[in-house]
Amino acid sequence: MAGFQLIKRLFGGEHGERRALPRSGKPKEACILVVDDSATIRAVIGKMLTQNHHSVLKAADGDEALVIAKREIPDLIFLDIVMPGMSGFSVLRALRHDPLTRDIPIVMISGNLQATEQFYVQRFGADDFMKKPFGRSEVFARIEHLTASGRLVVRERTTMEPVTSEPEHTAAEHAAIPDIAMPDPHDMIEQSGNRG
Repeated sequence: MAGFQLIKRLFGGEHGERRALPRSGKPKEACILVVDDSATIRAVIGKMLTQNHHSVLKAADGDEALVIAKREIPDLIFLDIVMPGMSGFSVLRALRHDPLTRDIPIVMISGNLQATEQFYVQRFGADDFMKKPFGRSEVFARIEHLTASGRLVVRERTTMEPVTSEPEHTAAEHAAIPDIAMPDPHDMIEQSGNRG
């Protein structure tokens, strides 16, 4: 009987459900949407997340992010604040007003000083914030914080529900992706232009 209880504990609860969180408290195989107009930032965060066995979806702008978020219902979203067209704040508001996406945890990211200050003053309903430049440890600290607080819960996906993602890079391209995400050059230009 003890063997059966051990198997039950390892492979699921009373109803046979698999645990979304391993003993370490880190989410396993989460579906994460990365929204940033910089292909470099999308690649850097994508590389970090795929190395930890997460599925990564990528969007280059707010409109694409909303379409992907409604279609895929990711477990977590990393969302840049400063983007051409629809800003990250507008995307956040739209996600929070839609019943399909309102409960998805969202981490806002920016290298723009004014956007950062605006975020801290108003919060806008985001779960967390990351300032560029950031590295791997900061990305995973945000994930662990959301997991520990109960905000990030990885939902089990059926085999009928595959996550569609951007094509992977070649091995050489993947190796060339930096390990630190730096602010976008247009963020730096906007900051220097706003000081005068």
